[in-house]
Amino acid sequence: MATQAKRRRVTRPVGGGDDDHLGPDPVAGFLSWCRRVGLELSPKVAVSRQGTVAGYGMVARESVQPGELLFAVPRAALLSQHTCSISGLLERERGALQSQSGWVPLLLALLHELQAPASPWSPYFALWPELGRLEHPMFWPEEERRRLLQGTGVPEAVEKDLANIRSEYYSIVLPFMEAHPHLFGPRVRSLELYHQLVALVMAYSFQEPLEEEDDEKEPNPPLMVPAADILNHLADHNANLEYSPNCLRMVATQPILKGHEIFNTYGQMANWQLIHMYGFVEPYPDNTNDTADIQMVTVREAALQGTKVEAERLLLYERWEYLCKLEMVGEEGAFVIGREEVLTEEELTTTLKVLCMPAEEFREIKDQDGWGDDEREEDSLTITNIPKLKESWRRLLRDSVLLTLQTYATDLKTEQDLLSNKEVYTKLSWREQQALQVRYGQKMILHQLLELTG
Repeated sequence: MATQAKRRRVTRPVGGGDDDHLGPDPVAGFLSWCRRVGLELSPKVAVSRQGTVAGYGMVARESVQPGELLFAVPRAALLSQHTCSISGLLERERGALQSQSGWVPLLLALLHELQAPASPWSPYFALWPELGRLEHPMFWPEEERRRLLQGTGVPEAVEKDLANIRSEYYSIVLPFMEAHPHLFGPRVRSLELYHQLVALVMAYSFQEPLEEEDDEKEPNPPLMVPAADILNHLADHNANLEYSPNCLRMVATQPILKGHEIFNTYGQMANWQLIHMYGFVEPYPDNTNDTADIQMVTVREAALQGTKVEAERLLLYERWEYLCKLEMVGEEGAFVIGREEVLTEEELTTTLKVLCMPAEEFREIKDQDGWGDDEREEDSLTITNIPKLKESWRRLLRDSVLLTLQTYATDLKTEQDLLSNKEVYTKLSWREQQALQVRYGQKMILHQLLELTG
């Protein structure tokens, strides 16, 4: 099943293949700009709104083989804090523009270029989604967001985003724009616009990976990559972006048949991450990277349920403090469970071991400040090995799953009934459909755990 595109545009009437009544064709303008800046597109590909899952995308005009170059973007055509027309100012003020996100310089570059009458990136901006119609949950009414996504982790992530965006805007961005009114007109001094650009950077920007020897350095700042950000996402993608000193190259990784869409990947993203950062999901069961979270404090709560006297509760908190000291757990952390593996295997294994071991063994390990490398094969926390775990481990894991399922507003059967009834499903709003897919994918993983621990 095809995924929704990363951008949802309002459907516009199309005549003769072009938006003639809307003025110059934005695709023709973009392709002309590509030629001017040396952005080379293979003759085998086309930028189009036809044959894509939604909005603009890239389609194969002819069959493409793995390894073939689809397009190359010269570094001079990238839009970043280093290539924009106020790059010198941003560099001089770099110290004052530091923030938790690290995105402020790029966002200021975008705010300036968007309102600059002669911005060299104007033809590129013409293919952007309509900023007022982005579908990230941060733009949903709070009541709708909580109602549809309760239990998924998205509302909490959005609340943190909104608080950080507001703080960043009023403490750094707005004072900078007010200090340079000749570069930032009144139209772009807007928290609403800043929200929209943060969402756009979240969904469309790229971050060049560090070299292996630079792992200790700060991550590279985000940048906008024309042409590359037109591609939509699939877990089973058929193209990949490669970085080289002079350009960024999009290369086919699978055979692509004539007329088929070209898909990039944004990484191994669960559906809750996709809807949070990009505003769409992959319908079940397409997203092989989907996960469900069990909050670390939920496992502690499940363990507390098994205590009978105050001494047992105090000992449990002592065990928890020990796990915190080992940096295996935290108040805001989560154990991440995939369809076929536990992504936080070491953390969850250690937590189950410490919380379930006899008190005497815990005292001994704590006094020795750790244990030897005595992990037994039956304690390995792979998905297939869960039924072989010690009974106490399986019981604690099962109780944690049951508590996690209680955080959702609906049960699995309700979701299954909605998904299996095509007539009812098609009457749901787009947001309701997307949220349903997030909830259903997570609950399927959690119910698989219930079966394995039963």
